[in-house]
Amino acid sequence: MKNLLSAAAGLFLWVVVGAQNYSVTTNVLDYLDYGTLNVEASCGIARRWTLLAGVKYNPFYWQKGDAQVADRQRSVEAGARFWPWHIYSGWWLGGKLKWQEYNFGGFSSPAASEGDRYGGGLSAGYTFMLNTHLNLDIGMGLWGGYDKYKVYECLHCGRMNGEGEKIFILPNDILLTISYIF
Repeated sequence: MKNLLSAAAGLFLWVVVGAQNYSVTTNVLDYLDYGTLNVEASCGIARRWTLLAGVKYNPFYWQKGDAQVADRQRSVEAGARFWPWHIYSGWWLGGKLKWQEYNFGGFSSPAASEGDRYGGGLSAGYTFMLNTHLNLDIGMGLWGGYDKYKVYECLHCGRMNGEGEKIFILPNDILLTISYIF
């Protein structure tokens, strides 16, 4: 019992001493993008630097009249943020590498495209400290890279209209996030 109490006290001290070094974040605006689930974890490595890793997942099709629409994706990203004042407060600049597998279509026509995107992005924003453990972030960014894709007549028919490869630049990280700081 004495060892258990010592371990609990040590864990408590470790959490208190290491406070404000870790966060878990979710972007509220991604949920409005047809239910895209998302989470990002970050770790402070210096007074002005954090490392981050995140995932997004959207497996859903939606019914639009007689047709289906989809903005499905799986993506993984890793990067860093620079905070001019202190981590998890105020202005920040970020950079990341990202991979995305997507299936998009049915919005303005029955045509659909799917593929893989690889690239990097830059973003900037501001973090409002709501209380000791809760932050609100706003921000925007762009990402670009290489896209290998296929175009289909519709989401489920399987009749391919073409395929290709291209360089892209797209908006990314339109952020309205809630962060929990450990």
